Amino acid sequence: MAKWDSCGSSPAFREPHWMQIQLTDEKQEFNKRPTKAGRRSLSRSISQSSTDSYSSVCSDSSEDESSPRDKLQKTSKGLSDFCIKNIKQADFGRREIEIAQQEMPALMVLRKRAGGEKPLAGAKIVGCTHITAQTAVLIETLCALGAQCRWAACNIFSTQNAIAAALAEGGTSVFAWRGESEDDFWWCIDQCVGAETWQPNMILDDGGDLTHWIYKKYPTLFKKIKGIVEESVTGVYRLYQLSKAGRLCVPAMNVNDSVTKQKFDNLYCCKESILDGLKRTTDIMFGGKQVVVCGYGEVGKGCCAALKALGAVVYVTEVDPICALQACMDGFRVIKLNEVVRQVDMVITCTGTKNVVGREHLDRMKNGCIVCNMGHSNTEIDLMHQSRSVSLLLVTAAATCSCVDTDFTDVFALAS
Repeated sequence: MAKWDSCGSSPAFREPHWMQIQLTDEKQEFNKRPTKAGRRSLSRSISQSSTDSYSSVCSDSSEDESSPRDKLQKTSKGLSDFCIKNIKQADFGRREIEIAQQEMPALMVLRKRAGGEKPLAGAKIVGCTHITAQTAVLIETLCALGAQCRWAACNIFSTQNAIAAALAEGGTSVFAWRGESEDDFWWCIDQCVGAETWQPNMILDDGGDLTHWIYKKYPTLFKKIKGIVEESVTGVYRLYQLSKAGRLCVPAMNVNDSVTKQKFDNLYCCKESILDGLKRTTDIMFGGKQVVVCGYGEVGKGCCAALKALGAVVYVTEVDPICALQACMDGFRVIKLNEVVRQVDMVITCTGTKNVVGREHLDRMKNGCIVCNMGHSNTEIDLMHQSRSVSLLLVTAAATCSCVDTDFTDVFALAS
């Protein structure tokens, strides 16, 4: 694992990458959106069937209308140092966490072996990751080993509200809910860092937003941090930028390049999550669909294998010659995106770089094409620079689905 250890001044602070997509103020229901003269009829619908069972337990229409920041909630023990959607969802979230524990035996064994020794006593960890059942197991393991934790979400779309409620009920100070605004996102991070009676000495980050927030707003505190753990390509890249500029005065660990992250999480976990995300948001059938996967790294390999197994016709775009040769040897046709963009049914980005799918590609896609990002930052799909009049429509499902309307073309952009 790589480490950095150099000092310097603060660079200009940047907004989180996934915040750069702007949506229209008026979000209409999918089947009520306006149509243009001459547009071909659109038959695809966004299925809610796969999320109904979850949302029926975890949603409360009266609660959803108000911001969690405007509500004072308390746990059964009277604790209120948290901000989530609805503390009443804690029981359901706890059952989800218990299911996840069965699939994470290493952490559970670690709790039993080292829980009595409290090896992390004195560690005050501030974290910014996806709030899911799996990360909840990690957070509670850190607490069981003696650490004190405060947590925020690294992505406004991925937080599972019931899990956040279960963490809060269990005593963890968590500030996250699904559908945060940009202001909410930074407010939640600041609540984790800027507590009057608590100062972190370790950072566990996914994407680098927490690290840069502390570095920019709390420079004195940042110098006292004993270590940073970063798990994403995006966050590691931002740490390398600080290191090369001589501005990183804290030891940092590159978890993203570890063998287990690359060979297991990036490959096998993404192999399953790509299908789950697309099924939940679109309810499509994969057999016979033509799909372009941009990038054939570990994430791309997992996506291609999953799609091929369900009968999809998979194309690959790749700039690295070794990865391109691997794709060819695995039975995939390696092409340039421009060659097939008019005919494919789906485009999936797995590169970690910006503007892989540009406006020129979106304008040429056929009616109903689905564009999906599997990376941490959705800037791989360029929805900012619009060459035509474009409207965006947000439909809430298991992931975020936006319908991009161009002349005679409907393109669905899915944010991971």
